[in-house]
Amino acid sequence: MIAIIIAGGSGSRLWPLSKPDYPKHLLKVNGDDLSLLQHTYARAKRVAESVYVVSEISHIEHVKQQLSELSEDAFIVEPGRRGTANCIVAALAAIKSKHLTDEPIAFMHADHYIRDIAGFEYSFKIASEAAQANRQIILVGVEPDYAATGFGYIKKGKLQHAEGQLSFQVDAFKEKPDYNTAKQYWQSGEYLWNCGYFVATIESFLESMRQHAPGLRENYEALLEASEDTYEAVYLGFESEAIDYALIEKVDNLLVVPASFDWMDLGSFTDMHKAVGSDERGNYTYGTVELDEVENSFIHNHEDKPLAVIGLDNVVVVNTPHGIAVIRKDLSQKIGDISKRFIDT
Repeated sequence: MIAIIIAGGSGSRLWPLSKPDYPKHLLKVNGDDLSLLQHTYARAKRVAESVYVVSEISHIEHVKQQLSELSEDAFIVEPGRRGTANCIVAALAAIKSKHLTDEPIAFMHADHYIRDIAGFEYSFKIASEAAQANRQIILVGVEPDYAATGFGYIKKGKLQHAEGQLSFQVDAFKEKPDYNTAKQYWQSGEYLWNCGYFVATIESFLESMRQHAPGLRENYEALLEASEDTYEAVYLGFESEAIDYALIEKVDNLLVVPASFDWMDLGSFTDMHKAVGSDERGNYTYGTVELDEVENSFIHNHEDKPLAVIGLDNVVVVNTPHGIAVIRKDLSQKIGDISKRFIDT
């Protein structure tokens, strides 16, 4: 199997820890020595013989520095952001020029937080076998453990069980629901979180594009034909598209493998707090921090000057050389929109 790590992102949702030229997959979590990207690479090596990374030009040097053991031709550089659909098309074109075999390709995201490495390896092994046996695009969906409103959902259809490959037909995709609908999905046991993992051969991807997304197939052919001098202009001429809307949700014969591992998207400081854990008062601190009568809070200080927080509950306080954020924790997802006012200027 070939693994493609998607290492994009605008750096807005965890600002000021992350920023456009240093998105969240480059961050270290939970006092770890490795970044999210480096952990993803370690997982990818467990399931694939070859690993490639597709990343946008604004932070590609940071990506190369963190993955220094990879050769230069393992990095697929986007000249600019054109959505996950074109990111994947670029990866497929690059792989086609380097590999003659039609082996399964697994796409995985660099900014996900996963602890169960053995479960991850097993799930992608099953997905790879199913991709080869069925010549279809195989999704890997995560079993919900709460009524999440921030994720899309996959409704499971008929159970497939051939040669040890446990999977389900995909019955439907559901957009991010309101809380009551998410609760129904969670309680029914019929839905999986759509976390953007999928596995297929190049030929399966191309056939699906031919039937359901001819524009993406044309983009793929254009990149194959582009020279080193024309590649940037060709790519920047593409319309920005998300792979789910452009292709995946249009395909009518998808299978989904339920994930055998834990998963967090880390899309907000609330998620980050859950991942790193808390002390007996529900607090997590980093750097030079003094607390007094503080509970259920996430406090990060990345400067030498001391940071004091007193008498607050359920807050995020992040201080870096790039900015300061003070947020009620349950509203932490709003920092993405706010940060763009600083990033755009």
